[in-house]
Amino acid sequence: MNEYIAGQENFSLPHDMVMLPSQGKFYKNKKKSVKVGYLTASDENLLMASNTEDMIINLLRSKVYEPDLRPDDMINGDLEAILIFLRNTSFGHEYNLEPTDPMTGKPFKVVLPLDELEFRKSKVEPDENGTWTITLPKSQTSVIIRPLFYKEITEINRQVDAYPQGRVAPRITWRLQKQIISVNGDTQTQTINKFVDTMPIMDSKFIKNFLDENEPKIELKRTITAPSGNKVDVEITFGAEFFRVFF
Repeated sequence: MNEYIAGQENFSLPHDMVMLPSQGKFYKNKKKSVKVGYLTASDENLLMASNTEDMIINLLRSKVYEPDLRPDDMINGDLEAILIFLRNTSFGHEYNLEPTDPMTGKPFKVVLPLDELEFRKSKVEPDENGTWTITLPKSQTSVIIRPLFYKEITEINRQVDAYPQGRVAPRITWRLQKQIISVNGDTQTQTINKFVDTMPIMDSKFIKNFLDENEPKIELKRTITAPSGNKVDVEITFGAEFFRVFF
């Protein structure tokens, strides 16, 4: 059975409400929380998938019990909150890392409590449509921008994978063409694409930094102290090891 359909048919199964970092501001239904089922023994089949990206999205599709909000149509920060809920309620909140001490070059063990991770809110709140209107510093162009949804990120990744070997895929261009939805009031795709092709790099960086600072998400980075006393930056990632704790 399709994972998405299966997820929508499981409303009667045990579940909990997971608060979304975005508070639903980027979705038509404006849902601030979603119903998420608990992992069961049958989910081990999904967890053992060889392709990590497929494993993650199939797991989300089968565990989000919302008929009008698919994981594919959600932003990364909200999906991360759901994944952390699934991990916490199935394997506990301790996340083990083994970074390297920069002074000695030796690895050391550290445990991060996943249940203490905090939401990172927008510094500039989006409007009622889930978008921001900004003026670019170099060209002084007024653009309306928004974050990408998971399905758009996946689409770009597939385009990159299919790009001819030996050539550099225009990943940044493709992202900007989706993130920008209006240029000086013009919403035509042709206008946006033409603008992106000639955009000053200062403006491109400005959009990237703005979205990095204002897209709601989980704060996954921590600074810890190594045995030598040096500070080390670590980050929680959602690879295969995130769920395969005891496999």
